[in-house]
Amino acid sequence: MLSGRRVVLGVSGSIAAYKAADLARRLVRAGAEVTAVLTENACRFITPLTLRTLTQRPVVTEFFSDPQSPVPHISLAQWADLICLAPATADLIARAAQGRADDLLAALILDTRAPVLWAPAMNTRMWENSLTQENVQKLTSLGHHWVHPASGDLACGETGKGRLAEAEDIVQAASDVLSPPGPWSGQAVLITAGPTREPWDAIRYLSNRSSGKMGFALAAAAAARGARVTLVSGPVDLAPPPGVRLVSITTAREMHAAVLSEFPDAQVIIAAAAVADFRPAHYRDGKMKKQEAPPTLELVPNPDILLELGKKKEGRILVGFAAEDQELVSGGRAKREKKNLDLIVANRANGADSAFGAEAAAVTLIDAQDRVEEIPRQPKEQLAGIILDRVEKLFKT
Repeated sequence: MLSGRRVVLGVSGSIAAYKAADLARRLVRAGAEVTAVLTENACRFITPLTLRTLTQRPVVTEFFSDPQSPVPHISLAQWADLICLAPATADLIARAAQGRADDLLAALILDTRAPVLWAPAMNTRMWENSLTQENVQKLTSLGHHWVHPASGDLACGETGKGRLAEAEDIVQAASDVLSPPGPWSGQAVLITAGPTREPWDAIRYLSNRSSGKMGFALAAAAAARGARVTLVSGPVDLAPPPGVRLVSITTAREMHAAVLSEFPDAQVIIAAAAVADFRPAHYRDGKMKKQEAPPTLELVPNPDILLELGKKKEGRILVGFAAEDQELVSGGRAKREKKNLDLIVANRANGADSAFGAEAAAVTLIDAQDRVEEIPRQPKEQLAGIILDRVEKLFKT
C-alpha cells in the first residue's frame, strides 16, 4: 500500500493525539517510512519517545531540536511524499489556512510541495463552526485532502461529529492520495511463490532451490499499484510485503488446495511458485534409518495446478513461469499453449544465468499472440514492474 513512501505524521494538541501511536504503527506496517512532528501541546498528550519507538526514526518537536537539520521545516518538506496531519485541531487548520508559520508543523505545511492529508479531531461545535468550515474549504481549494471526523462519543462527554477517523481509514486515505486509482486499483490478484517440500519421512523431503524472491517482488509491486493481493507461498526466508495477505503452505497438495480456494475471487493469477512435479509415494512417521532406506524412492505425480487453472480461467488473466534448461522460447511456448496462459515468463533453470535463488534474472516473455520479448538481466524488483506492465496491457484487450 505505502511501501517505500515517506510520510510526515503531524500531531497537534488534541486529546486524540494518543491515537497517533496506533496510526504510526499502521503506517509503518503498510510499508511507509514515518517521521513524526509534534506541536508543543501534542507533547502534553503523547510523548515523543512513544512515536520514536514505533517509527524507529527521530521525532521532531521544534525548529532547532536537531543539530543535523537546522531548518527541519525545509528538509522535511523536501523529504516527505505525504504530510498526514492526525489529529488536526481547529487551531492548526486555521493557521494553515492563514499561511502562518509560527511553529514547526505550520511552517512545514506552508513549505511542502507534497500532498497534505488532514484528519481533524475536535468538539462538534468547533468542527461545524462556519469559520472552521471556511478554512476547510479554503485548504480544499488549494488541493489539500481530508478524512473527515466521525460521529460518536467525544472526550468532553458530548456526542456528535468530531471524533478522529479510524486509523485504518486514514491509512487507506494516505494510500489513495499517493496511489490514485488506476488499472490495478481494487483488482484481486493471486500470486504463488517459493518452493514446495514433499516429505518422505519426518525430517527428509524433496524440494528445489526456489527462493520465492520473484513471487514476493511481484506481490509487493502489485500491492503498490493498488491491487488486493493474496500471496500463497511455500517455505521461504522472506517477510511478507506490506499490504499483502500471506497464505503459507508446505506441500504441492497444500498449495493446490489454497490456490483453488482463492481462485474464484481472483481476476489476475500469477503462478511464480516452483511447485514439485512429484512427491514420494509413501510417507513414514519418524526418521527412516539408513539401513532401512529403500534403494529407490518411488514417486507419484503432484496435481498440475496451472493446468487445472487454465481449464477453468473463464476470462481471468493467467500468467505462468517456465524454468527451462535448454530452449527458452520453444519450451515456454509449449507450456503457454498447453496450460492456456495469457503470458508466460521463461527463465534459465541452471547455469550462470539461473534465476533460482538469485537477486536478478533475465527472462523471456511470450504472450498469447506468440510475441516474444527478451528482458535483460536485472533485479527482480525491476522485473516485477516490467511483468506487471505487460499484464496491465491485457486489462484493455
